[in-house]
Amino acid sequence: MRPVSCSNILFTTGTCPPRQKHMKHPLFTTDKKLILASASPRRIHFLQQLGLDFTSIPATINETSLADEPPDTLVTRLATAKAESIGVHHPRAFVIGADTVVVIENRIIGKPNSPGHALQILQQLQGTSHRVVTGLCLHCPAISLTTCTLKTTIVTFGSFPDSILKAYIDTGEPMDKAGAYGLQGTGGFLVEKITGSCANAIGLPTNDLVRLLLAHKVIRPNVTDQGHRIFARSRLYA
Repeated sequence: MRPVSCSNILFTTGTCPPRQKHMKHPLFTTDKKLILASASPRRIHFLQQLGLDFTSIPATINETSLADEPPDTLVTRLATAKAESIGVHHPRAFVIGADTVVVIENRIIGKPNSPGHALQILQQLQGTSHRVVTGLCLHCPAISLTTCTLKTTIVTFGSFPDSILKAYIDTGEPMDKAGAYGLQGTGGFLVEKITGSCANAIGLPTNDLVRLLLAHKVIRPNVTDQGHRIFARSRLYA
């Protein structure tokens, strides 16, 4: 697949979520009660971009990894636990749970605990590739549904001197981000190449999510007769 450019980042596969103005005509109609088990602004924004009607309820769970637990297993387990913790109180709702980690050499890189720690993480990521892994779960107790997907994106950093990394750390953005950078924010300049889903690297594999919601008839395309008439008229006078 030929690489395409998006916001000065090279994408070899997948797409980067576009910046959209307020959607006058939502892409999807939401037919069933939908809950996002997260208060993440980035995940909320993704669902809003899709035009979904949903409620955001943050899940409170123990996110500590188990002994020798692989990253792929961890994110799937935590995504499921988040969805189930909300589903027990809303049994007829379809609950979305998600968990994302940054992985380098099979080690999970969490959020920095100090500016010095952030610098160490960013130095480690310089000029190398790492994985961003997201577990996604759709859960509905009323129909005994628990289905999960796993998505991996490969992110490759360029190389910058410590002075640039320190200036970025001084913005404050890295301090609440796994991997000490925000792809969707200022930290995007650090990234040279992305292979896979940009949305997944930011925290929610929207392609997988839409497929799950469509498969279980939670949403449907919001197609109107008016839209067809406008399209037909545009072709007539083209």
